[in-house]
Amino acid sequence: FPLIVSQDCGHAETARVIASYGPAVAHIRQPDLSDIPVPPEHRKFQGYYRIARHYRWALGQVFRTFRYRAAIVVEDDLEVAPDFFEYFQAVLPLLRGDPSLWCASAWNDNGKEALVDAARAELLYRTDFFPGLGWLLLAELWEELEPKWPPAFWDDWMRQPEQRRGRSCLRPEVSRTVTFGRKGVSHGQFFDQYLKFIKLNERFVPFTQLDLSYLRKDAYERFFLPQVYSAPEVQ
Repeated sequence: FPLIVSQDCGHAETARVIASYGPAVAHIRQPDLSDIPVPPEHRKFQGYYRIARHYRWALGQVFRTFRYRAAIVVEDDLEVAPDFFEYFQAVLPLLRGDPSLWCASAWNDNGKEALVDAARAELLYRTDFFPGLGWLLLAELWEELEPKWPPAFWDDWMRQPEQRRGRSCLRPEVSRTVTFGRKGVSHGQFFDQYLKFIKLNERFVPFTQLDLSYLRKDAYERFFLPQVYSAPEVQ
C-alpha cells in the first residue's frame, strides 16, 4: 500500500515528522493556504471550507498526478485495527465489480461496544449511509464527484441522494477505525458523548480468505431482508 501524506498547513513541526518517514511516504503539500471568502453567517465554519478545499486538491493529486485507480482516505486523528488493510484489500474487488456499491468504510456509526457483537468481527454490511472515517473509493467515483465537489461540509454533501444515487457503502459490524481527535473544526462535538465509545476491532480477521459474495446486492437482499422482517418489533 503506497502511502501519501497530504499536508494542509504550514506547520514546520508537522512537516518534520512527515519527513522523518523518508521514502516510506510521499509528502505532498496543499499549495493554497489562503483564507476562503465565505458568507457572513459561515465565518465560524471557515475550517470546513478549508477541509473541503484540501480534500478536492489531495484526491485530485492521488487520482490525476499519481494516477492511482483506488485510494483509502484516512484522517490524521484515526487509529486503525490490525486488519484495517486486510479488510480493504478484500472488499476492493466487490467495489470494482458491483455498480450498486460506491464506497467501503472502516467505520460503524452505531459501533458503541454495547451495540456490536465483538464475537462477529468478520461480519460486514451494506449501508445507505456514508460513514467516512477511513474509506475506500475508486478513481471512477472521483471523476464523477470532482466537477461538483462542494465548497464545504463535504461529508454531509456525500450523504445527499444526488450523490449517492441509490448506491450503498460497505461497513463492518465492528469498526476498523476509531478517532482520538477531540480537538478540531467540530470543537469536540459529540466526542465525549459518543465517538470515544466506539469499539475498535482487536483481532485480525483474514477477510481475503473469506467468501464475501453475500455482500453483492442480489445475494445480500436474500440474506439480510429476512433477518430484518423476522426480527421482533420493539417499542
